[in-house]
Amino acid sequence: MPTITTSSLDGMTVAILVSDGFEQVEMTEPRKALEAAGAKTQVVSPLDGSVRGWNHHDPADTFEVDVPLKTANPDDFDALLLPGGVVNPDALRIDEKAVAFVRAFVDAGKPIAAICHGPWTLIDAGGVKDRRMTSWPSLRADLRNAGAKWSDREVVVDHELVTSRKPDDLPAFNREMVRLFELANEAALQHH
Repeated sequence: MPTITTSSLDGMTVAILVSDGFEQVEMTEPRKALEAAGAKTQVVSPLDGSVRGWNHHDPADTFEVDVPLKTANPDDFDALLLPGGVVNPDALRIDEKAVAFVRAFVDAGKPIAAICHGPWTLIDAGGVKDRRMTSWPSLRADLRNAGAKWSDREVVVDHELVTSRKPDDLPAFNREMVRLFELANEAALQHH
């Protein structure tokens, strides 16, 4: 079979889990990269209707919520994207449904991409122990305390987890996220 480079994520559905206060570029840029590779993306949120992104400390654009968290089924998704921003993961990690949603991806071994403060929610979902990863520097102690092997690099891939530190890392993050999701997609296609 010839390899198709343009739409390597065809047939893949990616959940983007956010609440208000996510770092907008950490959602929109990875989303563009995923859709360019053929994936379908859906914004999942505990909030109904829409969520608001932020540019650093300022409110930015609103985005439609495709699937309310209360009705979201992790089985409907092949991979998970966790954008950062301070307010967003802080709200998610105290939301039992959000943590359970993330835990389902961890338990199923589905690929997860988390950037900046995004990995915070993974701690509560039990997804960081013995994992090599990176994040926004202020999460370093939290991640290490939860058993992660933290390093200050633009992107770290460990099994089904890819993490980055900040918006400047987005080119590397997007590249490795698409590559990781491609591998999972190819494996899934071979099973069918």
